[in-house]
Amino acid sequence: MRKFAALFEKIDQVQSTNEKVEHIKNYFETCTDEDGAWALFFLSGHRLKRLIGASVMLEWCANLVNIPAWLVEESYASVGDTAETITLLLPRNINENQNELSLSDWMETIIKPLQKASLDEKREVILSFWKTLSTKEIFIMNKIITGSFRMGISSLLTLKALSLATDVSREILSHKVMGDWQPTAPFFQSLKTSEHHTKFLNPYPFYLAYPFEGELSSLGNVDDWQIEWKWDGIRGQAVVGVDEAALWSRGNELISDQFPELIDVFKTLPAGTILDGEVLAYAEQHPLPFAELQKRLGRKNVSKAMIEKIPIVFMVYDILEYEGVDLRNRPMSQRRELLASLNFHTPKIILSDLVLGKGWQEILDLRLESRQRGVEGLMLKKKDSVYGVGRQKGNWWKYKVDPMSIDAVLLYAQAGSGQRANLFTDYTFGVWHDNELIPIAKAYSGLTKEEIAELDKWIRKNTMEKFGPVRKVTAFYVFELGFEGIQLSKRHKSGVALRFPRILRWRKEKPFNESDTLESIKKQFLNE
Repeated sequence: MRKFAALFEKIDQVQSTNEKVEHIKNYFETCTDEDGAWALFFLSGHRLKRLIGASVMLEWCANLVNIPAWLVEESYASVGDTAETITLLLPRNINENQNELSLSDWMETIIKPLQKASLDEKREVILSFWKTLSTKEIFIMNKIITGSFRMGISSLLTLKALSLATDVSREILSHKVMGDWQPTAPFFQSLKTSEHHTKFLNPYPFYLAYPFEGELSSLGNVDDWQIEWKWDGIRGQAVVGVDEAALWSRGNELISDQFPELIDVFKTLPAGTILDGEVLAYAEQHPLPFAELQKRLGRKNVSKAMIEKIPIVFMVYDILEYEGVDLRNRPMSQRRELLASLNFHTPKIILSDLVLGKGWQEILDLRLESRQRGVEGLMLKKKDSVYGVGRQKGNWWKYKVDPMSIDAVLLYAQAGSGQRANLFTDYTFGVWHDNELIPIAKAYSGLTKEEIAELDKWIRKNTMEKFGPVRKVTAFYVFELGFEGIQLSKRHKSGVALRFPRILRWRKEKPFNESDTLESIKKQFLNE
């Protein structure tokens, strides 16, 4: 555990990505396979489910250090993180590092058994390591137990380090660590060889597009680009094996059970096929609002009624493997040609349409039709581009339409977490309805550091009421909020829900009584 804590500290203390990679490489070269598996698990962004609630952990800490609960609460409000608050409150151990257990020993013999332990048993174990581990180790274990441990490094850099340590290419490693795997010694050992077993239904790492800003003419000849609509669904890869298939989301989550009708049609495709596309709620040759698709998410069992009520399709726009052959290094144009030649024999798999124009101006004109088509904008892909890993600039761009926007009044504020724990950064906004301001959205992003600091001071001076951590402020400031979609909602007081709301600008010049009304918003965006 000491060695892993040292790695965490080194990564945290250096700014250079090359230094971070070097530290991780050195760790992988010198650790056991058991420790390497668990380190990779955390470095790749995986987390254990929370084992104990934050309030319980804070209560145990208060009793151990003999301080009142209100002081612990104030400490948490200042720090903004349960694990860090407890670590700071605990006295430094005189006999730090007396426990010689390795990372894998901790995970396998102490932490994982806590998943089935009683609350009293959990308390006994946690208090024991609070009394014996070093401060850094306590912090790490607290984060792991609360399900919030992050190493602060990208998966791409982790793979680079692992590649240097094992002398196996990142392409092979990235495929092996995608999908569902367990942090075991045999698994980590399997990463040290270039041999790759395709019997596992693992997806490839997703290639992600960069947001495009500027003039389309800067991209050169329009004929060098494959242009498609940007679909508003769930990015996914369909992986087809022998008599079986799997559907993976971009977040590396297996979502097969949520869309069984897609799995049935994927099984009819040739074994060794991997398609990249978008899961969409779709009816009458038109995508349904994302809110409809959301109703299908997170379900272990999908009823026949739900399948009929919310029909789903897979809008495919790339093919990464066919009959067991990896196609990712072939040009986009060749992959598209192969994709177009396939006959899927099912309305559940649809080939994404190409957007054709004689010049960039025609493409811009077509982009204006995005909302009517139920899409978010355009995707621009270089025809000679290979299928890369992660987000890379230059070859794939997403060119979204401007967001919908409204003017709303700041009503409530709450302190953030982490580095923002001492600032009011979480805001609730309202619009007019029957001569009253009612909440319509919450937003957490869009302001500069200077604007956050300025608004924080104003909130503290203009608080009318307090509801726990929430402050009600004087109705005064107007903000322009951007959002990607709007729908009717019975769960919200306003009767509508905004998708991905964020602050576009602080409208200091606009009087709060001139902000938007609920009626005007419904009329403009919902045709009511």
